[in-house]
Amino acid sequence: MSNARFATLVVFGLGFVAIGLSAFTVNEREHAIKLQVGEVVESAYEPGLHWKIPIYQNVRKFPRRILTISDQPERIFTAERRALQVDFFVKWRIVEPVSFYTSTGGFESVANDRLSEIIKNAIVTEFGKRTVEQAISVERAELMRDMLVTASSTAQGLGVELIDVRVKQVEFPDDVKNAVYREMREERNRVAAELRAGGRETEQRRKSEADKERTIILADAYRDSQILRGEGDARAAEIYANAYSQDPEFYEFYRSIDAYRKSMGKAGDILVLDPNNEFFRYLNSSTGEQE
Repeated sequence: MSNARFATLVVFGLGFVAIGLSAFTVNEREHAIKLQVGEVVESAYEPGLHWKIPIYQNVRKFPRRILTISDQPERIFTAERRALQVDFFVKWRIVEPVSFYTSTGGFESVANDRLSEIIKNAIVTEFGKRTVEQAISVERAELMRDMLVTASSTAQGLGVELIDVRVKQVEFPDDVKNAVYREMREERNRVAAELRAGGRETEQRRKSEADKERTIILADAYRDSQILRGEGDARAAEIYANAYSQDPEFYEFYRSIDAYRKSMGKAGDILVLDPNNEFFRYLNSSTGEQE
């Protein structure tokens, strides 16, 4: 091979190497920034083929996709000074690659650490405003929204956007769990005792009311019976009086016969009287007339 041909091949080879070192591609899933001696000289790259000066310039790429932070559970305190173990995760993405590079050096691990601290501070702040009941049930959605708002304002300086902050699980730490369960048992026992006492009070009240109603009913019945009996006796006396006035002799005779029947109507009865006693005036009269 001639020297001229070899030189041509060398030149073409160096050209391909130079082109390879100068060209770079950016796809739709990436951010890219061009650095020149450590300074950012360009960042707004669209997907496609781009160029740089070899060795003098270099390119850093960062993902556009949504990233996740899932850290260890954090121990926090509520407004009532009750300790909780909060397990959470964060969804975030890079939106300003230049700010991300200058604030974190372009390392996701550094960004994760800083975002974790920001989120932990937001969790401590928002849980500290609420009671346990509000934090885990009543205001759960509002709590996570407030945490996202609180953390987002701080995270903007990192060139990132917080997409979502979610509390996966809230538990009592082991050192306070037994105390909480004991308090819950005592509270349930107190409520049960109040319910039982209320039931006994209701029972006694209803029993007293029933006894009172029974007494009133019996008294009213006795009163009505006495009224009816009095009316009956009065009516009977009136009838007797009318009968007596119409035939006094017959009335006297009837009462005497009735007295005989009642006093001598049973076997073995003994009646000791003077035969001339007024009681026998009709028995002593053969005509049935009073002597």
